[in-house]
Amino acid sequence: MTPAAGPAAAAPAAAAKAPVAAKTAQPVLPLTRRGFLSTLGIAWTAFSAASAAAAVATTRFMFPNVLFEPPQTFKAGPPGDFIVDQVDNRYKEAFGVFIVRTPEEIYALKAVCTHLGCTPNWLEAENKFKCPCHGSGFYRTGINFEGPAPRPLERYRIVLAEDGQLLIDKTKSFAYEKGEWENPESFLVV
Repeated sequence: MTPAAGPAAAAPAAAAKAPVAAKTAQPVLPLTRRGFLSTLGIAWTAFSAASAAAAVATTRFMFPNVLFEPPQTFKAGPPGDFIVDQVDNRYKEAFGVFIVRTPEEIYALKAVCTHLGCTPNWLEAENKFKCPCHGSGFYRTGINFEGPAPRPLERYRIVLAEDGQLLIDKTKSFAYEKGEWENPESFLVV
């Protein structure tokens, strides 16, 4: 290839490429009023939907879920309502409490197994609390004696209210292994 032939040969090749590029370019159509309004309508619809979703999310944030639980303190009635050497199940479902009366005292046991938190049942025929989940067994006093439960049931604070009824306070619990069952608020002498 000679230097003189190079530029002369390049010019027809460039001219051949130019018409091909001109053929592939599409002309831009002018925007019509109908096209503009439909695009504007789609944009406003999308903006309105996003704004409505943000408003719903903000409103939902302002009113969070509320868990309604039973009161943490309740009156269980006078001590005379409880039979000696019996476990009272009346408050198991509503408050999660077993009330036990012995000849000397009354105490409130927390109805939650110390293994994994299931609710034990009182079996009158076997004279024990039995957890249905993993088989832990507890004496009437709440002391564990069988199954995987690592410690005894806890007691709730129990005092005599001014009107003579038992007042159970679930905000304060007493653990046997910490020696808290000796606390005078963990039982009521009758």
